[in-house]
Amino acid sequence: MDPITAAALTSLAGNLGGEAGRNAWQGLAALVRRPFRRTADEESGEDPVTGSGEVELAALQREPDNTAHAQALATALGVRAALDDEFRARLEQRWLSMQGDTGGAVHNTIDGGTQNGPVLQARDITNLTFDLRRE
Repeated sequence: MDPITAAALTSLAGNLGGEAGRNAWQGLAALVRRPFRRTADEESGEDPVTGSGEVELAALQREPDNTAHAQALATALGVRAALDDEFRARLEQRWLSMQGDTGGAVHNTIDGGTQNGPVLQARDITNLTFDLRRE
């Protein structure tokens, strides 16, 4: 899994991306608030007090433009993922969905009726112009 970047967390916390961004932030918050299940390595005498990421999440939510808070949350997520196998799997799944990772698949559908104009189906479109003048 690619590490979650502070820039991505700042964007999510600032509600960039509209409804999808808000949903992604709420999903991440719900994941962070899940109970922390540590692996067996915890009993080896390592530091037993590792945060769940809730404090960092709340701080970034209060100040979404604060890059230090975003970096702290990114670090907390990475540490928790290293200590909690279930969290790591759920975080990876959520992170991939937040990135819109569809593996390049596109599923477009036009259903019903007559389309009176150009219909374009694609995944990523840039620098495209339609000239709809009738001669």
